This record gives sequence, structure tokens and C-alpha cells, in this order.
Amino acid sequence: MKAPLDTLKILDFTYLLPGPFGSMLLADLGAQIIKVENLRQPDLMRYAPPLVDGVSVLYAHVNRGKKSLALDLKQEEARGIVLNLVREYDIVIEQFRPGVMQRLGLGYEDLKKVNDSIIYCSLTGYGQTGTYAARAGHDINYLALSGLDSFSGRRESGPGLSGIQIADIAGGSKNTAMAVMAAVIRRMTTGKGDRIDISITDSAFSMTVMSTAPFLEGGPEPGPESEMLNGGLLYDYYRTADGRYLSVGPIEGKFFDEFCSVIGHPELAERGIGNREAKGLIAGIIGGDDLEHWIAKFDGRDACVEPVRLLSEAIVSPPIVERDMIVSVRNEKGNTLRQMGNPIKFGSGHYFGRAAGTSMGYHTRDILRGLGYSEMELDTMLQKNIIGVS
Repeated sequence: MKAPLDTLKILDFTYLLPGPFGSMLLADLGAQIIKVENLRQPDLMRYAPPLVDGVSVLYAHVNRGKKSLALDLKQEEARGIVLNLVREYDIVIEQFRPGVMQRLGLGYEDLKKVNDSIIYCSLTGYGQTGTYAARAGHDINYLALSGLDSFSGRRESGPGLSGIQIADIAGGSKNTAMAVMAAVIRRMTTGKGDRIDISITDSAFSMTVMSTAPFLEGGPEPGPESEMLNGGLLYDYYRTADGRYLSVGPIEGKFFDEFCSVIGHPELAERGIGNREAKGLIAGIIGGDDLEHWIAKFDGRDACVEPVRLLSEAIVSPPIVERDMIVSVRNEKGNTLRQMGNPIKFGSGHYFGRAAGTSMGYHTRDILRGLGYSEMELDTMLQKNIIGVS
């Protein structure tokens, strides 16, 4: 059965997490992707431990389903290879700082001369325009500048680090995939490509809607533990007697009534969800028993309460296992790696990249043979370090 995006052909010039994760989502759904990697500066994700068969498992995950082409992008012959590919691979995703691709002769206007229906998506921390455009940054910086960190965390300790890269993935990766698909759909009707500019900071700011929308119309400045959904009221994590945690989120009346019944204090329901004093009482009640006690008590009860699972527990839990969120893929050595599945499910089947990301340049020869280069030409370019193979 054909995957939904099997007609899309993409050149991927991204690295680390935001871009590769976004293009991985497209590869999982069948897009044909060539990851173009710079011989002078390989993707740093390649060095993230642990390595299996010489390839980082992180790199192998976020670059699954992609072919690897290694080029010295500062050499004119390498630029010529990219221009040849653009005639067929008419979607480009890049993640360099503004101006880098233009200096390499691979900017939007350069590629549009070769293929005027090109879709060219640039993903950066601060966008292609504005006074911050050339700044370096990471997830923590984008979240800080968006205002999100100012009302996250705890009053006493300030902003808290998340265990994942929120802005990179929820903002950068997913907006990139969505923007590319929107441009593809429009091109199907107009025949025209487009230039896409994704700022991870823009994306992070857009995710603050629950606090920013009220503030823009005269609401109070939000702070840590000041609102219903950031720890100001019942909605929070509660420590159990054995040092584990319970997530408690019954913000609707019917769920709160059920919650109060389960913990053996139905009278708390009369105080209402907005009662700040009730939070301290609830913390004391939950802290009186261990996690397994509360898991058993809330089992089958509609109260929006779940345990905070360790990762080792999560990967074998029903919500993950039953939804095929752990899958097996083959690496270039033919060995099996366990990876996370694709969260997008279709009635026609579940799709994910069947092959793990490879060593750098693993597909270089095959890709260039497909463009008509002879073995002698490939050997010459290899000797001149124009291309790389593994």
C-alpha cells in the first residue's frame, strides 16, 4: 500500500533536532528525502551517544527513512550536484542562519532559476527578518524570549527546565512539516512554489495563547502558579508517600466530583475547583499513600488522574504499546533498532520510516549514479573531497 506522501521529493539541509524531526515526520508518511550533509561540518547529532554500528541512535531515529548525501558545499561541483537534484527534488528544507545558503549559491532565488515551482522552507531560531535574525539560540532561549518561561515553573525557584525541547519540536519541527504540506497543496492548484520562513521563537510565542490572549485584552500579567493550568489551582503534580508523583487535572466539575469521591473527601467538591486552600489539603491526602495505592484507587474512575511514569515504565504501558508507538527498524548493517512510532494513524495503515538513518554519505554513489555520473567521475570527486561516501 502506498504511503500518503510517496510522491514528494525533498532535499533536507537541516541538522540537530528541529529540522530533522520535522522532515522525519514527512519521511514517515512516505516522502522521498535526501539529507544533504556538509562534509566540512557534519551534523553534530551524529556524535550523540550511544552509537550502534557506528551511528548515533539519536541520529538514526530523527533521520530515518532518508538517504544520505555528503558534499563539500563550498565547492562549485557540489553546488552543481544540488542544482541537478533540484530539477527533480522540488522541495527544500534548510536550517542555516539567514544568508548562509545564499552565500553557497543555494538560496531560494538561485534554486528558483533552476525550478520555478520550488518550495523552499527555511527554519531558524528567529526568522529571516528582524534584529534577532542572525543570533544563535537553542530551545531554552526561544522559550525565554517568548514569555513562556516567565509564567512556568515555581514561585520559589523560578522557571523550570522541561525534559524535552518544546519550542524545537512543537514549534519548529511540526510547523515546518505543516507549512511544507500547505505549500504543496497550493502548488497542486496553482503550479507555483513558495518561500517559507519559520521562526522557532514565533512558534514558541504562538503556543502561549492561553495566557497571551487574555493579557492582550487587559488581563493580568501571568506569573508562576498564577493560573488554573500552571499550578495556581488544583491542576498540578502531587508527591506520593514513596517519593513518586501523581498528575491531577480534574478541572471540570464532574471530574472534580469524582476525584473528591475517590480520595475519600466528597465534601471538598463543595468548595469548588477554584478553592486555593483545597490544594494544600489534597497534597496532604495524596502524600499519605504511595503511588501504587493511588493507581489502584483511580483505576477505571473518570477523574483525569494519572501516575507520572518513568520512561522505562512508559514504553511498556498500554497507551504506548497498544498504539504501536514502539517500532523496529533496520539499520544499514541489517540489525534491528527500536524506535518511537509515528503518532499519526491512518485507517489504511500505520506508516513510519522503515530504515534507520545511516552513516554519512551512505547513499552518495547511488544518488549520483542516478543523476548520470560515471564511476570515474565519482572517483575523481571523491579524491577531491567534493563528495563523501561510507
